[in-house]
Amino acid sequence: MLKFVASIALSVAVLLSAVPAFAGGQKIANDLTKCRTGNGPAVLVNVNGLKATTGNIRVQSYRGTKDQWLKKGAWLRRIEVPASATNMTFCIPIAESGYYAIAVRHDINGNGKTDISSDGGGMSNNPRISIFNLGKPSYKKTKFAIGNEVKAINIKMKYM
Repeated sequence: MLKFVASIALSVAVLLSAVPAFAGGQKIANDLTKCRTGNGPAVLVNVNGLKATTGNIRVQSYRGTKDQWLKKGAWLRRIEVPASATNMTFCIPIAESGYYAIAVRHDINGNGKTDISSDGGGMSNNPRISIFNLGKPSYKKTKFAIGNEVKAINIKMKYM
């Protein structure tokens, strides 16, 4: 059991540090009207299992490719808002159809730093995170295809 907890701790630490605080995409507001039917392409991201309603939630989109997934400066769009519920919904418009992936970070105390023992994270397709992938699952496990529709995905948050 102790090995499992240590594995999760290391994995969450790497996951949280892999989602850079400052990079090069576009910051956007969480405008849910952009995820109405007919407004695609867009991703309606349902984030479930937030540990607390404190701190900030950051949702970032990436191209679903090996060279861009979780790479510093490679995020496309970012929404950052205060945590307000244990389940929250976000809308991320996508520029064009293709393969994408989503990363979510919960900075539980809002200090802008990665606090391994309290902050949480999640990714599209809810991949298993272990010491073997060092908290950064392959883009193959997180990517999803999107056409011109509004695609709904669910992300389950993981904490230490």
